[in-house]
Amino acid sequence: MFFGLPLLASLLALPQSFAYSPRLSLRSTAQDINLRRLTRGRAEFTTAHSAVPVAQSTFNVETEFPEQWFEQPVDHFNASYGTFKQRYWVSTRHYTAGGSGPVIVLDGGETSGEDRLPFLDTGIVDILARATNGVGVILEHRYYGKSIPVNDFSTDSLRFLNNDQAVADSANFMKNVKLSGIEEDLTAPGTPWIYYGGSYAGARAAHMRILHPDIVYGAIASSAVTHAAIDNWEYMDVIRRAADPLCSAHIEGSIKTIDGLLANGHTAFIIKSLFGLEKLSHNDDFASILETPLGAWQAKVWDPAVGSKVFDEFCAELRGPYMLASYPYGHSSREVELEESGSVKLDLAVFHYAKWIRKHIVSLCPKELGIEKCFGTYDDEQYTGTNLDQDWRLWQFQVCTEWGYFIPPPPNPEYPRIISNQITLEYEAKICRQAFPPGEHFKVPAWPNVTVVNELGDFAIAADRLAIIDGEVDPWRPMTPHSESSAKDREDTVLRPFKIIPDAVHHYDEYGLKDMSREPPEIRRIHGEMIFFVISWLKDWHLTHIS
Repeated sequence: MFFGLPLLASLLALPQSFAYSPRLSLRSTAQDINLRRLTRGRAEFTTAHSAVPVAQSTFNVETEFPEQWFEQPVDHFNASYGTFKQRYWVSTRHYTAGGSGPVIVLDGGETSGEDRLPFLDTGIVDILARATNGVGVILEHRYYGKSIPVNDFSTDSLRFLNNDQAVADSANFMKNVKLSGIEEDLTAPGTPWIYYGGSYAGARAAHMRILHPDIVYGAIASSAVTHAAIDNWEYMDVIRRAADPLCSAHIEGSIKTIDGLLANGHTAFIIKSLFGLEKLSHNDDFASILETPLGAWQAKVWDPAVGSKVFDEFCAELRGPYMLASYPYGHSSREVELEESGSVKLDLAVFHYAKWIRKHIVSLCPKELGIEKCFGTYDDEQYTGTNLDQDWRLWQFQVCTEWGYFIPPPPNPEYPRIISNQITLEYEAKICRQAFPPGEHFKVPAWPNVTVVNELGDFAIAADRLAIIDGEVDPWRPMTPHSESSAKDREDTVLRPFKIIPDAVHHYDEYGLKDMSREPPEIRRIHGEMIFFVISWLKDWHLTHIS
């Protein structure tokens, strides 16, 4: 088959769509920031297409769960910096006065606590509070949402955003909070507190149980990234191995073909033109845009009202016409020759990859800005704004200082891969230098100091009443105690639960339905097991604390 570039351009120039949102949990690069800016404020970009799914609910937040505030030190280790207000929400719908129920607290993690509120209504907080006659709490993380202790997000102002300060926040809150509308003193350790978190917040839950066993009676660490790493190449490899094999082959083949074309100036222009990105100066910027549909894997959730179908739709796009879908990548029946290119032949998957990128990504760029302004990452100035609306700087700062998680290709160039070899560790990490110049009081390290995270337990983190729960095909699994390459297997017990949810991606247990009988079998099972071990823990607490 033969198509000229002008004809292909007309075939692939599709109208703007709303199938991509760049909220990619834990990972943050300069290109992610570009995409976030392009999509911010667009109502048509729904949470169903977000890489960080936000639970849906129909309750009236302001009426049932009004925001409340707790005073925290800006610096727990130097009182001279004053205090700030940390936001939290409380559910007492299952609370029984004098009933000795627990407090179930969910760590808000690296987002506004408002995004976690539905878990008070139908998710894991409500599930466990209902089963135990407990109180449910969402605690917003310092600097996120409205829990902001500073006037700007400069390097110096962000120096109080770290693991030690966040741990101290939670401990102080649990020991001293007076829950509105409740006469009883429910502070720890006089009341059993069960600390839940997912992803980064899952690591925080595990750390809280290790560092404050006196006040955290039990903790549930879901998809907990207890291993911090500078190089997290395994993230994309989980997706490659878990996705439909035909889809993985199409992505892998397309990327290998594209990388070959990028090695030559003439063919690089041709392939970038096919994607509508010929005006993008740097090949690594072009390659980084090709990763955008892959992040949608993490947005999968078992609940169709919350989860994204974007990754599966992308795979279907790559297959091409039904009559050619069964042919392997590179089969002669699937090849298309670009007549202007000098006999460059491409598999149909490459054309459909280009179609997807043009439709969902390139179309986001306003013409008045231009492609380089929209998708280029080499203009340092565009990442230097420090106003409070630049909230992308928050998790980015944590990435650059303590957590890492940069995602280059596999270190072995012969190993199968679904991202371009144009992406390097240095490319992924250059945003740290661009966004956070040295301040008067703080300097971001050359590379993240991951030791401060890993010394708290790493892959081997363990304690009585610390539950470890992970998804079988979670791209973050290699950074958790369920890592197949770096962690040892453990026995799953009531005292130390260690569970894998089959075919699950990222903290699947956090989501729930009001009618649990309507949940998929594997979700009903994990929720039942969580209720069982939490109730068992509480029985032990009652035996030792209530005469």
